[in-house]
Amino acid sequence: MSMPTPTDIRLHQKSHVLEISFEDGANFKLPCEFLRVHSPSAEVRGHGVGQEVLQVGKEDVNIVAIEPVGQYAVKLYFDDGHNTGLYDWALLYRYGQRQDEMWQAYLARLQEAGHEHLAPAQTEEAE
Repeated sequence: MSMPTPTDIRLHQKSHVLEISFEDGANFKLPCEFLRVHSPSAEVRGHGVGQEVLQVGKEDVNIVAIEPVGQYAVKLYFDDGHNTGLYDWALLYRYGQRQDEMWQAYLARLQEAGHEHLAPAQTEEAE
């Protein structure tokens, strides 16, 4: 199976959602907070298993710029200054497919660490 490629990427800044459509017909609406707390950067993922860094206080984070990287990825610039980590097409597709499961696991990790999630990031609104 070949890697799905996006046909459209739209940032809905008011609702803090990145909407991505793929050539196979899949369409995902990924909240900016979701993308920020699951950044593929070493800052978030660490440098090995068990070294992940829990991201807190990102409820209102937004994307301020999207930079294409070749024909395979984008670099997202967040308004909290974070801009490391490349989001390749396969990663974004996988995030779209596993969004609910990943989001629930993140909320559970927050709760286990004694942090409260202050605002809902899972929005279906489009602009």
